[in-house]
Amino acid sequence: MWKALHQLAIPERLYRLCGCWIPWLAALSALLLVIGLGWGFGFAPADYQQGESYRIMYLHVPTAMWSMGLYLAMAVAAFVGVVWQIKMADLAIAALAPVGAVCTLVALVSGATWGKPMWGTWWIWDARLTSELVLLFLYAGVIALWHAFDDRRLAGRAAGILVLVG
Repeated sequence: MWKALHQLAIPERLYRLCGCWIPWLAALSALLLVIGLGWGFGFAPADYQQGESYRIMYLHVPTAMWSMGLYLAMAVAAFVGVVWQIKMADLAIAALAPVGAVCTLVALVSGATWGKPMWGTWWIWDARLTSELVLLFLYAGVIALWHAFDDRRLAGRAAGILVLVG
């Protein structure tokens, strides 16, 4: 099994595999996203206490889960990059950071949009909200650190260490 995983760490093989699978997976993801958002926003019945404003949860909860899941994936990639020095792990960190930052920003904005009618305020310094804001700052820090170095190897190592410390 480890030999097969190490074969995927070779950039040429991984690029060829991704080139075959990404168009199909992207089309399937877009289709499922449209279906899920259509069901959540169009067909779900209104909540008896929150009314129609609860529908934002069909966007907020998945993006909040993805924001934390993507950071976990970055941490695994950073560990692989630091321990086994596989350069594809550094590229995975660089690719996951902007996606995670967007998911975190969408989770924060949709949470604030839902929080205004429910709590009467856009923001409270709750532990969950504050930790999501810190996560956004970590994503921004990783992106900035990746672009701060001209040497990609050094940039990957520095970003990986920041991800593991974060």
